[in-house]
Formats: sequence, structure tokens, C-alpha cells
Amino acid sequence: MKFKAITENHLFSKAYSKGKRAVTSALAVYILPDYAARRLARAHPQKLTVNRIGLTASKTLGGAVIRSRCRRLMREAMRLLIKEKQIKVGFLIVIAARHGILGLKMGDVKRQLDHCLTKLEMYKV
Repeated sequence: MKFKAITENHLFSKAYSKGKRAVTSALAVYILPDYAARRLARAHPQKLTVNRIGLTASKTLGGAVIRSRCRRLMREAMRLLIKEKQIKVGFLIVIAARHGILGLKMGDVKRQLDHCLTKLEMYKV
């Protein structure tokens, strides 16, 4: 299943200002309960509650090719973690790339994202 993307700027701002945060050298992850989750679940064809995920990579990381690669790495790491582990649903999740991501491989990004999600208690027990 594709992610439900965060597209509105005000949701990114809310996650940054009011959300819980976990930071590593390569990633910063912000988690905020999604108050529109119930409404979106009713509109979903299978009536599922999902997380909305936003990926950011600022211009300070480099050009468009580098920023796109960072977003692809983060998207794939999140996809693999969702496939492997049970992640809680009904949240806004914003993943921001930091300068430490530039030299990393896929497994390293996945490990750091896993560490952040564990720290934020996003896994079902």
C-alpha cells in the first residue's frame, strides 16, 4: 500500500511545533496524533485507519538529485519497517533528512529510523 502523504504545510508545522521528536545524526522524526484519522478512515475504501507520512529534505543538503535520493531512502526505509513490524496507526509522521544521511546506505537509514520509532514508542506490543 502506498503511504498517505502529508501535503498541507500547516500539518508539517504542527508536527514540528507540537509533536514528539527523536533525532539521530541522519534523521529527525516527529510524531503527532492525527485528529482527522477517523474522518479519513470513513472515506477509505477498506475503512482502514492509516498514518499520514511527510518526508522533507532541505536545500542545505544539496541539489535536487541528492534531495530526491534522501527522500527515496527514507520512503523505502519506512516501507520496510511497516512490512516487518507493527506500527501504531492514526498519527502524522514527519521524517526530516539531516546532513548525516548523505553518505549512508539503505540499511543504515533503516536502522536509524527504527531507533527513532522505538524511542517514540510507535511499535505495537
